[in-house]
Amino acid sequence: MNEYEKKDTDINLSDLELPEDLRKLSLKQCENLCGKIRDMLISTISNNGGHLASNLGVVELTMAIHRNFSSPEDKIIWDVGHQSYVHKILTGRADRFSTIRKEGGISGFPKPEESPHDIFIAGHSSTSVSVACGIAEAMKLQGKDNYTIAVIGDGAMTGGMFYEAMNNAGRERKSNLIVILNDNDMSISRNVGALAKHLTTLSNSEQYISTKKNVKDTLNAIPVFGKPVAKGIKTTKDAVKYKILDQSSLFENMGFIYLGLVDGHNLSDLEKIMKKAKYYHKPVVIHVKTKKGKGYPPAENNPGEYHGISKFDIETGNPEVSADKCYSTVFGRELVRLAERDDRICAVTAAMKYGTGLQFFSKRFPKRFYDVGIAEQHAVTFCGGLAKMGQIPVFAVYSSFLQRSYDQLIHDISIGKLHIILCIDRAGVVGEDGETHQGIFDVPMLTSIPETVIYSPSCYDELKLCMKKAIYTNKNLTAIRYPRGAEEVNFNRDYLNTEYLFMRNNKSDTLIITYGRLYNEAYKAQGVLNEEGINCDILKLTKIYPVDRDIITEIMGYKHIVFFEESIGNGSISEKFGCRLAESGYTGDYSRVTVENYVRQASVKSSLEKLGLTCGKMAEYIRKRYMTYGKT
Repeated sequence: MNEYEKKDTDINLSDLELPEDLRKLSLKQCENLCGKIRDMLISTISNNGGHLASNLGVVELTMAIHRNFSSPEDKIIWDVGHQSYVHKILTGRADRFSTIRKEGGISGFPKPEESPHDIFIAGHSSTSVSVACGIAEAMKLQGKDNYTIAVIGDGAMTGGMFYEAMNNAGRERKSNLIVILNDNDMSISRNVGALAKHLTTLSNSEQYISTKKNVKDTLNAIPVFGKPVAKGIKTTKDAVKYKILDQSSLFENMGFIYLGLVDGHNLSDLEKIMKKAKYYHKPVVIHVKTKKGKGYPPAENNPGEYHGISKFDIETGNPEVSADKCYSTVFGRELVRLAERDDRICAVTAAMKYGTGLQFFSKRFPKRFYDVGIAEQHAVTFCGGLAKMGQIPVFAVYSSFLQRSYDQLIHDISIGKLHIILCIDRAGVVGEDGETHQGIFDVPMLTSIPETVIYSPSCYDELKLCMKKAIYTNKNLTAIRYPRGAEEVNFNRDYLNTEYLFMRNNKSDTLIITYGRLYNEAYKAQGVLNEEGINCDILKLTKIYPVDRDIITEIMGYKHIVFFEESIGNGSISEKFGCRLAESGYTGDYSRVTVENYVRQASVKSSLEKLGLTCGKMAEYIRKRYMTYGKT
């Protein structure tokens, strides 16, 4: 009897050496810990924001994995990585969990530099099986007999990369690769009913396997008629199984052994099926049924809204900031207004209806709304098909996720001169989600595609103007990029437009150029500098690409030009301005402040401050520049 077996069920995480001590606990003790972990998730995420529903749904599953596998020797890969919070708690980070998603704290996604238990970065979905397949093969080459476990949500199965990896992984029959399909009602559950659950539970029992073998052996021993009868029974069984259990047939045809369906909140059942999976030493799929938001009624009743949530009140479930006050919802409501007048407008999302504000459109125009799943590549080409037939497709997508569709934007949209509108949410710095989710690469990506038009509004009203312009004026690939969260406006709204705006002072020889939400920071910096006697003009871009050559001619007379840009510097708009100025023979002082590397997790305000893109930092930069070159 070990030290924990003597105790009652009231074990605390702080009492344990994790994850090793989990294997010393009784099921009852583990179930008690699961309750405490749920309380920790709800309490922490209510203060920090983050991914709540998905993590509440995998508490028992994560517990079972760590009780039956030996991390980090056994490699656990999470897909998508936002469901790894419980994994972090159970691998020695419970005492730091209150810092999750905070600057200097632990990440909301797996991060190898944070812990040896975090095997691979996973900010985007559908990648885990590819990673696991490579790791499993490498361990086999190195003579290691450890297991590789890919935990993938059923929503991630909508991504084509998952099937590419499964097709490749199943060909290698001798591999300690286990794919755990976390089925939480997001896509495939409707295909599996009560009869399927009964049959799979039965088929995975030892008694069933033993009986099946005995019947087969007995029939094969009967002369003449035995083998044909046995073959006929198998053919009939497979046909029925294919009709009822299309999931198992799919995976088995790919070369995997299929085990399931198992209750993902029953520790005993989970442990039995994991032990069985380990026995095969072949690629195995374990099909687990979980409930998103398990244990917190607001999240259970509305898992989509609690997928990724800001701070919220635990008692009521209400978020700290009203969803009515952000760019996403302004976009969503304006698209409905436009679509009421034009039945050609269609809305497309890649499994982010609520995150992009398209819930309003889906309710008002369900026949013109398309959620294609986690499949950004397909979404773009699907939009191309709609456009080819005269529809006006609007694809609302996070900047970070748009990166996955670069080939389709070039090959399937731009070359064919098809008119689709990309409404790029979370453009620029997004804050606490860290490196994998920052929207700092869409500008260089899109500006490399010929004839693309890009708008970057500075407030809600300008967003509405840009949407109308993008839909009805442009003819080719058009993008509108806007940040996460609410607008901040200190400037005069009377001068909004879809092209560009000069704010001039008399006899100023210094020009600030910027766009998007940074215009508000530049506007405030201009006021500060003017009070100090440093006169600055501002050029605010709304249509940021292509670069208007008339603008280049107009700014050639300034002696000092500085461009502040919330984008990676290589391939940025500021870089293109610099090239145009050089080509035109500009001899003045041109400089730019941009993002130069991946942006780590922190609040948006803190990140922009470090990047030199806040009002104070802009003023400081120009002040030093002014002093360096002298007043002229």
